[in-house]
Amino acid sequence: MSSRRSVRRLVLGAVLGLGLVVLVAGPAAAHVEIDPGSVPKGSTTSFSFRVPNEKDTASTVALEVDFPTDHPIPAVSVLVKQGWSFTVEKQPLPKPIKTESGEVTEAVSKITWTGGQIPPDGFDLFTVFGGPLPKNVSQLQFKALQTYSDGDVVQWIEPTVKGGAEPEHPAPVLKLGKASSSG
Repeated sequence: MSSRRSVRRLVLGAVLGLGLVVLVAGPAAAHVEIDPGSVPKGSTTSFSFRVPNEKDTASTVALEVDFPTDHPIPAVSVLVKQGWSFTVEKQPLPKPIKTESGEVTEAVSKITWTGGQIPPDGFDLFTVFGGPLPKNVSQLQFKALQTYSDGDVVQWIEPTVKGGAEPEHPAPVLKLGKASSSG
């Protein structure tokens, strides 16, 4: 009898453990994230905001992304997406940034995509081409607001603290790695 009870406990423990892993790992895969997650410091490159639809009964109908103003990206272009329109907001820089193309006095502060839809169980990529990226920080944090067709807005704005628990709605982060030696 006791070996049968031990087997039951072992099986029950395994099932509960697996359930906990699925519960914890499931939502993590659904965050708004940046792809690729890391690019070279100082580079001018493409990166995308990967937006999954987490709702079963509503579509994602808008994405608003705030760009970092403490470490601005001097030039940003937005990839045109069929079915979506976008607006780009800029703000003056407190101190101009010198680039190979000259002095930049304003930078993108926000991009908003509207007009399209990401249906339940779907995801989409919202791509920008920007740079040169800063050389004096190890990451850039973007705050994102995801709007659903039922009016709900999910705010992906919580900072991730190194060594701390992952927040429920983390802000997307672009890691900046070793600067590329080629142009």
